[in-house]
Amino acid sequence: MIVKELLKLGKDQLATKNIEPVEAELLLAHALGVNRMELHGRVIELTDEQAIETREIYNQAIAERLTGKPTQYIIGSAPFRYLEYEVGPGVLIPRPETESLVDEVLHQLNTFADPVSLVDLGSGTGAIAISIASETAGKKVVHVVAVEKSSEAITWLQKNIAKHDVNVRVVASDVSSALEGVKCDVVVANPPYLPDGAQIPQELNFEPAEALFGGPANGMSIPNLFIAAATRLLKPGGLFAIEHNELQGPLIASELAANFETIALHRDLTDRPRFTTARRK
Repeated sequence: MIVKELLKLGKDQLATKNIEPVEAELLLAHALGVNRMELHGRVIELTDEQAIETREIYNQAIAERLTGKPTQYIIGSAPFRYLEYEVGPGVLIPRPETESLVDEVLHQLNTFADPVSLVDLGSGTGAIAISIASETAGKKVVHVVAVEKSSEAITWLQKNIAKHDVNVRVVASDVSSALEGVKCDVVVANPPYLPDGAQIPQELNFEPAEALFGGPANGMSIPNLFIAAATRLLKPGGLFAIEHNELQGPLIASELAANFETIALHRDLTDRPRFTTARRK
């Protein structure tokens, strides 16, 4: 009975800040040491001592969530495609919108002969790089390199590579100088692209600003650096896929026009313009 009571209490508290009820379930599952489906799928018996401890952990988690701290940071993980990624302060939380970019890259990988060399610029948790390495394992030979400059993010990146036991090489570097002299078949990127000073949800204030904001006015300063890096790294015919916000598609296409062809704008799961693919001339 205590599980249902706690769940109702948590949902009611989160509702005061318009936070989705599913987050109460995730936080309670974490406090109980089970997954979310087990909350509903089986009877969870607790001793009096366990009930007191669970209530304390859960109440603390709800209190943290009410300050705006993301649920993923509180429970220490975030889902992306078929895997769970360890996350925490200092690294951007993977978002479902980015899953569509991975889908498209996996689809286009079939146009390349093995082995394929792929570079993920600004890798963060490694969600893109690790998903591609994991989902092509045993099907296609893909050599994945994850480039990341933030030492905090690299800690999470290395944890996730170890957790999922994938062959991803980490290069600690700024994208502008990474992999000098190297040429590859595919470059993927989810750069910081929010315009500086943009109004953001409270939760985003907990995530690293350098992973969110792409520069003044239209937020294109850093995406342009990623485009320049991709231009330098890609072989002729190489694939580039870059995430951006829903207004930046034409700006990205314009920046790519000199060195790329087959420029295509793609929409995410919510039907918003979300990423662009192109081929190196």
